[in-house]
Amino acid sequence: MNAVEKRIHTLHQYKPALTLDPSAADHFWDKKLDLFKNKPLNARVEQRDSLMNGVDTYHVTYEGFDETPIHGWFLVPSFMQKKSYPCLVMFPGYTADKGLPERYAAWLLQGFAVFAVDVRGQGGETGNRLDYDAGTSTGWMTQNILDKDRCYYMAVTLDAYKAVEWAAGRPEVRASKIAVVGGSQGGGLSLITGALHEKVSLIVADIPNMCHMDFGVLNSVGSLKEAADFIKRNPDRLEPVFETLAHFDMMNLAHRIRVPVRMTVGLKDMVCWPEAIFAAYNRIEGDKHIDVHPFSGHEVSERQQQEHRRYLAEWAREAQ
Repeated sequence: MNAVEKRIHTLHQYKPALTLDPSAADHFWDKKLDLFKNKPLNARVEQRDSLMNGVDTYHVTYEGFDETPIHGWFLVPSFMQKKSYPCLVMFPGYTADKGLPERYAAWLLQGFAVFAVDVRGQGGETGNRLDYDAGTSTGWMTQNILDKDRCYYMAVTLDAYKAVEWAAGRPEVRASKIAVVGGSQGGGLSLITGALHEKVSLIVADIPNMCHMDFGVLNSVGSLKEAADFIKRNPDRLEPVFETLAHFDMMNLAHRIRVPVRMTVGLKDMVCWPEAIFAAYNRIEGDKHIDVHPFSGHEVSERQQQEHRRYLAEWAREAQ
């Protein structure tokens, strides 16, 4: 067994203790979703001109956790002239955005409808009306980090949850074929949305965040470093911060996943560490697959994307 094989073997055995009991996690989220399910989307849809012939392009605005207008692109490959299409609900990485519609051309050519959304406050056109009570470290993720019911992770999770709800209600979308897709932050949001929303039928999570988050706070050079900086300034708040994050940690929520999961990991990733990703992956009990890239860092290569497209094409053809 060479060094790479040994590392991968060790990671497949990595199963740290949970930081939140599954029954407590279920009680928290079942209660939260029950309170939230009737919140109206108050959606607005405006058709836009497109540089892509045969693609219906819509600018969508809806309300997620609060009254913040969340913006997205809904793209339909109408050139295929089908009654409905499998749909990819797509979330961006930290500080990124939904971009321009042309970013999704390859998926559209494969026959997928796409609903790509911003994450509040970050790099897109979406603001953030989250009412937070105290100062934060650099970035967004420490807003209300001491209050699990009102923290930034709660807001972005329920924003993502409502994105699936909006997509599932569209006549162009085949409701039995809705996948959540993203990398890094987008991968974490895909995992947690797939764990919470009954309309999700597939999860594709590249190098996902929101896994083994106490480990990430200690080691990551990415967004979770903001939590480390917060604790550095407020050392007496370590346990309350970890208690909040535990409710959004996919290591603790993996038992709720009931659909196929496809994940990737880079062994040189210092943002979403392999240990963090495997801590969540190893807790998933159902249909799952992880592609390990020994010499990749925090990145998603063209080859990885190609493999996803092959897999999703087969998934879309199943039980049509």
